[in-house]
Amino acid sequence: MHTPILIIGAGPAGLAVAGRLRKMGLDFEILEKTDQIASSWHGHYDRLHLHTVKQLSHLPHQPFPEQYELYVARRDLVQYYEDYARNFNIQPHFNETVSKVKKVDVTWTVACKSGKTFTADRVVIASGANHVPNRPHWDGEDVYTGRIVHSRDYKNTEPYRGQKVLIVGMGNTGAEIALDLAEHDIDTTISVRSPVTIVPRDVFGRPVQLTAKKLEKIPFGIGDWLGTMVRKVVIGDLSKYGVPMSKVHPAVQLKETGKTPLIDLGTVDYIKSGQIKIIGDFTRFTTTGVQMPDGKALDFDAVILATGYRPQLENFVEQVAPELDRFGFPRGPLAGAAENEGLYFVGFDNYKLGGILGTIYKDSEVVAKAIAEG
Repeated sequence: MHTPILIIGAGPAGLAVAGRLRKMGLDFEILEKTDQIASSWHGHYDRLHLHTVKQLSHLPHQPFPEQYELYVARRDLVQYYEDYARNFNIQPHFNETVSKVKKVDVTWTVACKSGKTFTADRVVIASGANHVPNRPHWDGEDVYTGRIVHSRDYKNTEPYRGQKVLIVGMGNTGAEIALDLAEHDIDTTISVRSPVTIVPRDVFGRPVQLTAKKLEKIPFGIGDWLGTMVRKVVIGDLSKYGVPMSKVHPAVQLKETGKTPLIDLGTVDYIKSGQIKIIGDFTRFTTTGVQMPDGKALDFDAVILATGYRPQLENFVEQVAPELDRFGFPRGPLAGAAENEGLYFVGFDNYKLGGILGTIYKDSEVVAKAIAEG
């Protein structure tokens, strides 16, 4: 099948581009590896809500329904994405996993594991930054008698009642899963392996995201200074609880390490009260838990790896290397190398503090405009 524009992925990034193209009257096809719109959001843990406010998190041309909460719940978000696809007549080719994207002369060829092949003048990669779980390994895993799962497989606290649970990683997912467990009186520990920057989601009932947008307009870096003071007062120094605190500004940390700041929903209070315990990195697994660098053994019934994801674009997009930074993310929405003309990326920008959905909104506009002017 030939199409002028082929979008890979029917998550929010793919939907955003498709919605804009439909509004422009441009023809496209869209491939989705699962049988669902926004499949990753179907599978996320039950308690998940957006960490960004709804007025800055919707897709193009369709705000969230007025009755939705300020921080939209996962189930409502799934419904919104499905409604969006219907409203814009977005009909993906479901169960089509892309195995290779390559350019032949001036045409892009996209091969699927089903055996189908699509050709297109332009290809938008919207497969998502959370494409492949990052799964580190340790010595002793084979003798550990407990359960080790990636956070992708965590849904709710039910399987962990009455257990001692170790969360590896204190990003947004790890912190929220730990909070979920602790709120249900489950013995919870987080292994924090690197310095973290923590930002409160709300201060005095007002979303920090909205306040930050106003502070950005204040000259001479005063806004950044005020933001730092707020973090010091509201979050405080958690190093005495075992949490290594980053000393750099959240935007700098994001650019230098690729790690987004932790948006605190209440985990910090549980750490301060001792209901969530903190340990550093461990060296290996034992039969009943983990061993620390000083040789001390700690027992855990289950370990949840909140160790993130990788886009892994190099696994299926030929000649993509010139477009990727040192973390494996595209440098921007438009391919820069001449041989990759007609290739676009949406849903990967890891260096903006406004949240991935806000970035998708902006980048989808850049891509749609570039395609229309192409």
